[in-house]
Order: sequence, then C-alpha cells, then structure tokens
Amino acid sequence: MFYLPKDGHGLPHNPFNALITPRPIAWVSTQDSDGHANLAPYSFFNGTAYVPPQVMFASTGVKADQDNTKDTLANIRATGVFCINVVEQAMTEAMNVTTETFPKDVDEFARAGLDVAPCKTIDCPRVASAPASLECQMTQIIPLKGEANYVIHAEVIGIHLRDDCVVDGKFDVSTFRPLARLGYRDYSVVDNTFTLERPDDT
Repeated sequence: MFYLPKDGHGLPHNPFNALITPRPIAWVSTQDSDGHANLAPYSFFNGTAYVPPQVMFASTGVKADQDNTKDTLANIRATGVFCINVVEQAMTEAMNVTTETFPKDVDEFARAGLDVAPCKTIDCPRVASAPASLECQMTQIIPLKGEANYVIHAEVIGIHLRDDCVVDGKFDVSTFRPLARLGYRDYSVVDNTFTLERPDDT
C-alpha cells in the first residue's frame, strides 16, 4: 500500500512508529525550579556526536498543567539540564509506571518505587540502579512543524556506568538486556548481538 500522511492511512492504528524500530528509550529525569523531580520515557532519542558527546530527544504533546508542553521540556527550559537513564528489561514495569500522565508536582521516582541518586555535574536526580546515566547540559531546543513538537539537543558532561555492566573494558549490553520501543504498545529487548568488521578495518 501507499498513503500520504496528510490524507490518512486507513488502518486501525497509525503505522508510523512501527516503521522506525527498534528505538532506544531515553528515560529522562529532570526537576523543576522548586525541586520537584520528574521522570518520563522518550523513544524519539539518539546520540548525535562523539566529541564532545551529544544527544537529542524529541518531545511531542502537551499537558493541561503546563504551558503547551510536557513536564520534561518545561523543566529543561527552567533549569537547562537533564539526565538520560538507560532502561534495562528488569525496569520495564517501573518505566511503564512513568508513562502515566501525573500532575506536574508528582514524583514519578516514588510512584515507580525507584531509588534516586544525585547527579555529579548537574542539579538533577537520576535512577540510581540504571545501567548507565548521562548527565546532560541542554544546548538548544528546536521547535518542529506541528503543535507542541520539539527536539532537545544537549552535550553529555557526565556519564555513570554501573560496575557490573563493564566487562573486559567494554560497556556490555548483554549484561542487562536494553529495552527498546517498537510500534504501537510493543517493546523488545536486546538479547543477542553479533560483530561485523568493516571492509576498511586493518
């Protein structure tokens, strides 16, 4: 089939998210200017550069108690910082709790039963037991076409690696099975990997 997004797809559910899979999940922790913690997952997320290390994620949609945005973006606008926590399979249920739309002063860490740890370089909480956490300094927020669509870019200025995830000098994803987002309400985990040598490797 072929369809023009502006005309609709004619299917029971929008297939767009299912076309871009699997997607890593940025479990973004922030706090507002009054110190209220927030934690929410975003799957339009990726790294954008090595030196200095940089990341991006996209925020779409709005909340009634925020000004045409979501808690995460509102908090980043207020503080300029955030932390991206890597989600492992064992944290699936806790992550799912944080997908719920709570009032802006509700602490999702507490709702999900997660231990909190402070970041070292920014004033922001992080998921204490996450396989990795990236402390981020926002560099730009870019509005996109459409209502309440934004891309947040940041430099990673501090990185936490859980000790058991570092094996033979490498961050080994097989030690924790990363959770990935598919389309609709579907998820997957990384449970096997393989290595390819590039043709120009010497």
